Amino acid sequence: ALRALRRNWNYTVINVVGLTFGLACCLVLFLAIRYELSYDRHHAQADRTHRLITFYKKSESDSRNVGVPLPTLAALRTDFPELKHQVTMVYNLYGALVRVSDAKASKFKEPESAVAFVEPDYFRLFDYGWKAGNPKTAVNNPNTVVLSERMARKYFGSSNPVGRTIRIENKMDFVVTGLVENPPVTSSLPFEVLLSFASLRQYGANGGWDDWNSNYSGAQIYLTLPETITPAQVERQLVAFSTKHLEPEQAKNMQYELQPLTSIHFDSRTENSANRTVSKRMIGGMALIGLFVLIAACVNFINLATAQAIRRAKEVGVRKALGSSRAQLLRQFLGETGVLTGLAVGLSFLVASLSLPYVAGLLDIDAAALMLSDPTVIGFVLGLALLTTVLAGFYPAMVLSGYQPVLALRGKIRSVGSGQLTLRRSLIVFQFAISQILLIGTIIAYAQMQHLRTAELGYDKEAVLTFPIPEHKPEQLEALRAKLSGLPSLQSMSFAMSIPSSDGNWWTAFRYENAPKEAEFGVVMRPADTSYFSTYGLKLVAGRMYLPADTMREFVVNESFVRELGLRDPQQVLGKHLSLFGGAPKQIVGVVRDFNTFSLHQKTNPCLITSNRDSYNSLGIKLSTQHGGTAALSRLLSEVEKSWNESFPDYVFSYEFLDQKLANFYQSEERMYALFRLLAGIALFIGCLGLYGVVAFMAESRTKEVGIRKVLGATTAHIVGL
Repeated sequence: ALRALRRNWNYTVINVVGLTFGLACCLVLFLAIRYELSYDRHHAQADRTHRLITFYKKSESDSRNVGVPLPTLAALRTDFPELKHQVTMVYNLYGALVRVSDAKASKFKEPESAVAFVEPDYFRLFDYGWKAGNPKTAVNNPNTVVLSERMARKYFGSSNPVGRTIRIENKMDFVVTGLVENPPVTSSLPFEVLLSFASLRQYGANGGWDDWNSNYSGAQIYLTLPETITPAQVERQLVAFSTKHLEPEQAKNMQYELQPLTSIHFDSRTENSANRTVSKRMIGGMALIGLFVLIAACVNFINLATAQAIRRAKEVGVRKALGSSRAQLLRQFLGETGVLTGLAVGLSFLVASLSLPYVAGLLDIDAAALMLSDPTVIGFVLGLALLTTVLAGFYPAMVLSGYQPVLALRGKIRSVGSGQLTLRRSLIVFQFAISQILLIGTIIAYAQMQHLRTAELGYDKEAVLTFPIPEHKPEQLEALRAKLSGLPSLQSMSFAMSIPSSDGNWWTAFRYENAPKEAEFGVVMRPADTSYFSTYGLKLVAGRMYLPADTMREFVVNESFVRELGLRDPQQVLGKHLSLFGGAPKQIVGVVRDFNTFSLHQKTNPCLITSNRDSYNSLGIKLSTQHGGTAALSRLLSEVEKSWNESFPDYVFSYEFLDQKLANFYQSEERMYALFRLLAGIALFIGCLGLYGVVAFMAESRTKEVGIRKVLGATTAHIVGL
């Protein structure tokens, strides 16, 4: 086998390179798919654990929110006594400032997936490896916290963290009572600073503890069902639960659903979710692409092996004349394929290990979790090698072992049988069809990305900087506004709860025109000051802006709100009144043109914009069109940071460009586009490699014909045209 491969070394190289890239693609994609499918599987009760989500039925579209009203937890425990210790609430702070007074770096700004309030039952439902502390009592008392090993090392170095104190958002102190292993990267609950839920009332939660109308996406409920209870049974009971606790109109439009823990990672339908999601369609596409690339590599082998069959005809004739059976010849030729595949497998491991960091960055996954030495991976590769050997080697082996010895020894075997020629041509067409499909997929993905990048959002996203604002006193915001307002590169600035398109939204019910019951649809709240419109380029289509105020006095609504009311003319809603949270009615004074309240994945929702200074936690700065480029931007940021630190000395300064922030909505599409682009290129390369090999062999086998044609006067152009 080795002699035969060495004798035709040029075609051996083509086959090895093609199979190496095909196997490496399959190996890397297998690791990526295995990584995605392992999300949340580390919990022993994962298959029976669910997240409770709220499903809103709307006239134009439906929406699912990961949050629930705060009173839901206590009501569930009362109405479902069989689930009393199998249900828990997680209150995600979506990022927080952590201070450690005795640490060298005393301030740490943690991301949105790091800090949460959890109940004692949280550790009953979810599995953690405990290094110190008791999971049954660690967060029983107020002002206690459990840290991951990573956070403990970050805050306290190598010293024992138990008994030490941290301060959250400069509001409350928490004593460390437990230490757990770092959560796996494949977790939808990656919290590493776990605060006692008993402290939440004192800390202050969004929404009232008895308010069923407000829904904060950070307040999430998880429950683990006993084996005797099915999700369908619970969802049927939740209908009666909604009727009992919600107002009739609210119960009609909102219902509870169970979302399996193991499907959270694959469900992008939920709004306000901070979880990284990937569609199962993308995973299926990755598997299919990997198979296509491997088939393309196998096609190369089949084409070259059958094309070279005539060279080995006499060898087959001699072996058969000496008594070799067809089965023995089959084993020999399959053995040659096996040797070549084995060489390709070894090289594919090298290619895969070198490409893993790049692919991991491309797909936004942790490269450290993609282990080539895992027994499952080894088993997959061995199975893949066997499949490749059979797939690529069986047909050529059947062709070679089927030659008649007499014809083979006399040299009567035709170099190109009509059947072989048809097969080779068909395989080449199939191979390039695969490449074309991937190229078309890449073009479609590119067109989709261009749409997402350039689509009209209803506001201006260019040249806008956003800054998170911590909890504050009114005078702090006014002082910051006064310091920044004179900066030359600053065109306008606005304090608000969030940017126009946000993945963290505040839904609420309302009453329209003193109606006896709430409206059939909810609205997205956008508390903001009066500069919000000029900073983000929102356009009024009717009425006026609300007057500056510290609290809700007047409302501006969007066009979707008007349509949901069944009205056609925005003027018809002006002067009408809304009441929120059981308060006094306030007047609608303006209608703004629709803008995307979420990402472009979802339709525009009814929206209400009003003053409410207590809710402002974001600063937007619109840069002047004459701001002067990079140097001026650096000076502006320096001035903003200086003023910001003077206003909020205990917090960490950070900023982000609005267009970059919005691009985070479409990371899944960006990953799919990059993946298609890469694999289409590899498939095309393998196809060209195989085509080159077949053409080179055909040219070599027609040397005499070319010589005769040249003697008879054929030019180089004529020969190339053949």
